Amino acid sequence: MAYVISDECIACGACAAECPVGAITEGDGKFVINADECLDCGACASACPVEAPKAE
Repeated sequence: MAYVISDECIACGACAAECPVGAITEGDGKFVINADECLDCGACASACPVEAPKAE
């Protein structure tokens, strides 16, 4: 089960910097997670200051 980034995302990039497989990229106004690449490790959720990444 992959993580998804909610609309609370402030586009700071903290999550992308912590993703061990590079599954997070900058989208239109917020970052997005490629579900096919996500390992469900939770590193993005731990790094996010607004708790935008959530388990799907």
